[in-house]
Amino acid sequence: MKMAAIQHDVTWQDGPVTTQALRPRIQLAADGGARVIVLPEMFATGFSMDTALIAQRPDGQIATFLHDSAADNSCWVGGSFACVADGTPLATNRFMIAGPAGETVWYDKIHPFTYAQEHLAYSPGTSTEVVDIEGVRCALFVCYDLRFANDFWKVAPDTDVYLVPANWPSTRAHHWRSLLVARAIENQAYVVGCNRVGTADKLDYQGDSMMIDPLGRTLAQATHSEAILFAEIDPVVVASTRNRFPFLADRRP
Repeated sequence: MKMAAIQHDVTWQDGPVTTQALRPRIQLAADGGARVIVLPEMFATGFSMDTALIAQRPDGQIATFLHDSAADNSCWVGGSFACVADGTPLATNRFMIAGPAGETVWYDKIHPFTYAQEHLAYSPGTSTEVVDIEGVRCALFVCYDLRFANDFWKVAPDTDVYLVPANWPSTRAHHWRSLLVARAIENQAYVVGCNRVGTADKLDYQGDSMMIDPLGRTLAQATHSEAILFAEIDPVVVASTRNRFPFLADRRP
């Protein structure tokens, strides 16, 4: 299966403007053969703590944009956004992926980024999520989750590829690149890390989106500008890697 990661800039806290700019890029990714297209964390608004301004319902404008993009391009499209439902005091940082026939799969970020006080604006998710998309088992995570290897380990036996949208700042770019490779090597699975570029709320974002194979080799990588990455994700390669090097069997709780 061919997957794509769209690394792009964001109009700060303005979902309609950002999503309008994304439409032709999603079409380009789909025209390039991508069956799954990954967008960054909070791809429409930027990583904002102002949930009163940006949070939307599960069927709001951003979710509708994902569904329309999937249907219009006959593929799967996903990214995270601030999501709030009736009766919940705080929003969640929700990674939603929409399918071409109206499918909806979502994962709420388990680890709020307390360093930036995300925990004051967003409730943590409570469970991991792995979805089978056209025979490829995709585990959904978001940005800061990347630092918590145990959650990646737990789902490794059922995972072919980890999808990780992010708003990871330039000041810790080395951590981002290193952790993506580490998660691929230790779990013998593909990793698709999709980060944003640009400047927002006094932070610079370097991009460095990466697509990595089960041996930790980089299949595609962006630099510091907007880009669309492509890579082939093959579950057979995951299985053969694990059979050749049966390291997961030696893992202990």
